[in-house]
Amino acid sequence: MATLPTTTATLSFLSPNPTKTHLFIPKNSLSFSSPEFTPFSSIPRLAFGNFKKINRILCSSIPFVSTDTTHYEFSDVSSEVELRLELGKEGVSPKEIFIDANENSLVIKVQNSGYLRTLLDTNKLYGMIKPSETIWYIDDDQLVVNLKKQDPELKWPDIMESWESLTAGVAQLLRGTSIYLVGESTEINHKIARELAVGLGYTPLNTKEILESYSKEIIDSWVASQGCDAVAEAETAILESLSSYARAVVSTLGGKHGAAERPNKWQHLFAGFTIWLSQSEATDEESAKEETRRHLQNGLPGYSNAEVVVKLGGWDANYSKAVAQASLSALKHLILSDKNLPGKKSLYIRLGCRGDWPDIKPPGWGPTTGSDALSPLS
Repeated sequence: MATLPTTTATLSFLSPNPTKTHLFIPKNSLSFSSPEFTPFSSIPRLAFGNFKKINRILCSSIPFVSTDTTHYEFSDVSSEVELRLELGKEGVSPKEIFIDANENSLVIKVQNSGYLRTLLDTNKLYGMIKPSETIWYIDDDQLVVNLKKQDPELKWPDIMESWESLTAGVAQLLRGTSIYLVGESTEINHKIARELAVGLGYTPLNTKEILESYSKEIIDSWVASQGCDAVAEAETAILESLSSYARAVVSTLGGKHGAAERPNKWQHLFAGFTIWLSQSEATDEESAKEETRRHLQNGLPGYSNAEVVVKLGGWDANYSKAVAQASLSALKHLILSDKNLPGKKSLYIRLGCRGDWPDIKPPGWGPTTGSDALSPLS
């Protein structure tokens, strides 16, 4: 589950191997949310010292008021992160503080005038923590929470995974590696590429615009006059020229005339991280997972070569940023599963994008001719 300031999107991860990450965004999950008043149950009280180690704290029977106006300060210090939240008043008792910490979620509430006021509620921390090593204390009118990171090397731009923290954090993880958007819809590829480019500070490139500028003809007319194969070949040539570009987000052609739809046209797409924006007919996450498994097993279309798959249960251009954020979240998980991936991409480019991704062969290797020359990812 990823929570945005005004919309929510449910994300389901499926990782059949460490070089693929999959998400599903149901159509009805992109909806506006409003504050809720929810009862709690059984609030255990913990003894308090100067510092306090905590595990899960389950709360109830006291109503709470949700708020998103809490001010906080955040800092990343080596193996841990520190969070300082304004309590709103002095003299808050430790017994009035309630914290629920999990590996990737954190809920902090303070009791005030018979209500539990939410200071922070996120089920999407930027990284994973060690809940049992969480400590907190009160410093004047601030609550200070120290969280131990599971990955000390991962730099957290903020406490929560958000558009701002993802664009900052993923830009560092990418180390200049470009991104390619593939999928059935040229329009969706273009919209999401623009969002990603702006957020990451990358250059947006559109193969459709490049081809039409070169040919002085719109793609539909080109397909009508010369056929899908001719357009796919032309886009392949464009992708070859773009494969040496760094810090670019490239949107590709969708449909039968796009090069990415063909498994044997991925030689230069492998130069960057590829994201398949897949329009799905699935009505829930489980059927979307099954649909993804089926596509990967069949190996067709060529989109199944993509390293990140984002399943869209529907499409609305107004939610482009939500889809872009989901794409960055999946890309972050992919790179963190193998931090050597950006370096391998760089090596693949330096050796000439020979089609041997992900098992890069020694210098001097060359693909053979025939249908097996550029085999898709297994």
